[in-house]
Amino acid sequence: MRNVFQPEDVSTDPLILAARVEDALPGGLASQKRMFGGITFLVKGNMLCCASRKGLMVRVGAEAEATALESPHAAPCLGSGRRMAGFIMIEPEGLTRDTELKRWLSMARTYVETLPPKTKTLRGSAPKQRQHAKRRTATKRGKP
Repeated sequence: MRNVFQPEDVSTDPLILAARVEDALPGGLASQKRMFGGITFLVKGNMLCCASRKGLMVRVGAEAEATALESPHAAPCLGSGRRMAGFIMIEPEGLTRDTELKRWLSMARTYVETLPPKTKTLRGSAPKQRQHAKRRTATKRGKP
């Protein structure tokens, strides 16, 4: 694999970026899932990063976010127009070298590996609590 990628390589096909992320992570560390319009990497069920046409969304945690945003090509991550605390977006220009990609992944791993594993639940499998309707009893005026 090449050591330097052109920004258009990453921005036109998230599969290229996802392959680079997969190569940079230790084998078996992360699972993959299609989310957020790209390929998301999960560690013990917690999101690590997401490769998309926009670049790489990385989860660095709220404490490291300000430091991460000082880096060139890093911007706050906006999900549905709202800022997502602890997440940043790295533009393709900031991911052209493998060393840059590995630095971002290391920062994300430092945070995500401290999180407890998520447990899987099937949709709709959680028991629903029913509220019983109060019985109405017919009463005569003045009598309970």
